[in-house]
Amino acid sequence: MHRIFLKAKLHRVTTTASEVDYEGSCEIDSILLDAAGIGAFEQIQIYNINNGNRFTTYAIRGKDNSGVISVNGAAAHKAQVGDLLIIASYASYNEIEIKNYMPTLCYVDDKNILTKVGASISL
Repeated sequence: MHRIFLKAKLHRVTTTASEVDYEGSCEIDSILLDAAGIGAFEQIQIYNINNGNRFTTYAIRGKDNSGVISVNGAAAHKAQVGDLLIIASYASYNEIEIKNYMPTLCYVDDKNILTKVGASISL
């Protein structure tokens, strides 16, 4: 049996752009993608802390150290510049993999610069 668990999250990133007239996706600073282990074109879930919107799209690589979090296409209606987001990816694990399972949790500052990577929730 396989079970779905959180693979990685980018916690409380700030939306830097919201572009309706752009092919759908979410552009994310490559440093953040690499830290979280999220690949280009990988499906992601986005949870908007400001308005409660939750939606699915895919990740595209942004410039290193740019701090970019650009919600694009139809999803741009669900996030405005300045909104705080949680970006998550999930994976399917078998019972053996679950025994060694650890998520990758990435935390940023107010400019979307990586400050911490861990495997347990910071309180």
